[in-house]
Amino acid sequence: MIAIVDYGVGNLFSLSSSLRALGLSPEVTADADRLRAAERIILPGVGAFGDAKAKLEATGLIPVLREESEKKPLLGICLGMQLLFDKGFEYGEHAGLGLIPGVVDSLRPDLKDPALKVPHMGWNSLRILRDDPLLRYFQDGEYVYYVHSFYAKDCAASTLAVSDYGGASVTGAVRRGNVWGTQFHPEKSGDAGLRLLKAFGEL
Repeated sequence: MIAIVDYGVGNLFSLSSSLRALGLSPEVTADADRLRAAERIILPGVGAFGDAKAKLEATGLIPVLREESEKKPLLGICLGMQLLFDKGFEYGEHAGLGLIPGVVDSLRPDLKDPALKVPHMGWNSLRILRDDPLLRYFQDGEYVYYVHSFYAKDCAASTLAVSDYGGASVTGAVRRGNVWGTQFHPEKSGDAGLRLLKAFGEL
């Protein structure tokens, strides 16, 4: 069973549907015991960093996520990935879960072309920097789907793959121990995204 953390933010239906299409068994839950019983955990997320962190805190699940990440694979998606880091600077400074060293800051100042739109939204190619089981079915240069205005920085040691957007090297996928994250949405990334979720189901 793959537990999808339900804390009021995230594209739960599309993610659950994608996992079921792969023959996996997702369960959307906010129950600590179900997270402990799961073989793997996915932390989704859309919206603003501070608001999402507050909602996650309100569930009381943060200590459980930290404990379980020591024992089993945990995947953060989009804002869920951003929450894995030490802190985020979206509408103020907010502490993250501290599972991966680094910070989440605005994409806009790092763009070489000021005419480019923020959020970074749509398809972009993914450049793989190091081999990892999560990317075992991926080929370098495949396209994935992004929707975000902030991105992870100061996390080179954990970065698995990046995408270029206007000269900014957008952190696309990360890993530290049992904890993985993708800034892009695998559930919106067509066949490539399904292959990534398949790999996660095999970790």
